[in-house]
Amino acid sequence: MANDVLYDLLIIGGGINGAGVARDAAGRGLKVALVESGDLGSATSSASTKLVHGGLRYLEFYAFGLVRKALAEREVILRNAPHISWPMPFLLPQEPHLRPAWMVRSGLFLYDHLARRREVPGSSRVDLRKDAAGPAFAPHLVSAFRYWDGWVDDARLVVLNARDAEARGATILTRDAVIAAHRTDGGWTVETASGRTLATRQLLNCAGPWAERVARDLMGMNNAPRLSLVQGGHIITRKVNRTRDAWMLQQPDGRIIFVIPYEGEFSLIGTTETKVDDPAAKTLTAEEEAYLLTAVNRSLARPLTPADIVHRYAGVRPLVLEEGKGARETTRDWKLVQHEGQSAMTVVGGKITTYRLLAEAVMKALFPQTARWTHDAPLPGGDIPQGKGNAETRFAGWLADMKSRYPLYDPQIIDRMARLYGTETQGLLDAGLGENFGGIFEAELAHMRDREFARTAEDALWRRSKMGLHLSAEAMKRVEGFFATGASAPRHKATI
Repeated sequence: MANDVLYDLLIIGGGINGAGVARDAAGRGLKVALVESGDLGSATSSASTKLVHGGLRYLEFYAFGLVRKALAEREVILRNAPHISWPMPFLLPQEPHLRPAWMVRSGLFLYDHLARRREVPGSSRVDLRKDAAGPAFAPHLVSAFRYWDGWVDDARLVVLNARDAEARGATILTRDAVIAAHRTDGGWTVETASGRTLATRQLLNCAGPWAERVARDLMGMNNAPRLSLVQGGHIITRKVNRTRDAWMLQQPDGRIIFVIPYEGEFSLIGTTETKVDDPAAKTLTAEEEAYLLTAVNRSLARPLTPADIVHRYAGVRPLVLEEGKGARETTRDWKLVQHEGQSAMTVVGGKITTYRLLAEAVMKALFPQTARWTHDAPLPGGDIPQGKGNAETRFAGWLADMKSRYPLYDPQIIDRMARLYGTETQGLLDAGLGENFGGIFEAELAHMRDREFARTAEDALWRRSKMGLHLSAEAMKRVEGFFATGASAPRHKATI
């Protein structure tokens, strides 16, 4: 099945880097195709710790440049996607035998001042014996520092970038693996599992943990980058955070563990750093689970047990291989490998926080004549009316207005939908939500299917939303039925 279009850029891989590049390139007027073997963001980009952060711990390794640009990008994401990202306070309990107070204070001073802050406050000292968060901590923890970073729905960030790319003319192909790539006089032809043949001037390998294999085995490159594959495991447990604060917990081995308020009823705990050989590993091991429980229980007044775990997930991070360095010391910055004379490039590494800058770097290298544009461009649903205060304040004002405009809807439903769809919530409410599938509505499932590339219940319940944590087994089966039948029954207005 040949395609007569000659693309300027074809991207292999639909994670955050691929989707971010596709959006940026399409917005510059280029003909773009993105080909993803599975669902968008179904590997590493939906299995992160879901933080938009500068990386406080990277200061220990003198990665000031990386931290500075990540802190600046934290502001951009919080501003352009206030429906799926927001500022989050972090408590860092003081344990002098691990890191002395002067070191922590110095690090936080740098963290506060390496980049301009508008969206988040600065850091402060906290007495856990008096703070509302304190009773959750073990008695030996009496003092902490509170600093600010951001949280993001990682999978939705990927999907919204892909959606915006498509709206600007890009071709987004999911569940269609690239099986062959051939050099031509004008660039490349690419063959997919479905029988498509696509022609492109430039080929970009954004395959994440599979990037080395794609460059070497599929593209035939002699300078395929070498990767260090590190699995990051997470557990979701009963809620242990008493306040909106996340926690950054120091460990005797020098690592840190995050404990993050999650989906209202839970806490998200991660992450591990386990060397793996298989990019498709993605299974939390018994050793990783035990490590996370032991790590968090050092700081808890009421310890967790395996029975408190409601969900587990893991993702494989493709780090730039740096000989002689462990996973903790390896850079989280990206590397662009240009395959000279081949009209091709491979992207390695990177952080979800700096994906937009990575996309700009790719564009500068491949299409230097085009202009940057994404810095102040909201993602779909993120076009909250401008006004005073930061993005979180403006979002809260918009949300309050939405609740007053739709008094017949349960405010909790509006809250939940606004955090997924942003300003597009209004259109869904106006058209009517249709059948209630046990906690998620027909209109949402149709929106995910028709506008967000969802094809299965897993896509909808675990990536486009996190409703898989909340729905009953019966409700999940009903959602599975919706996607199995491709249901698109007419929606009717409903008052909830």
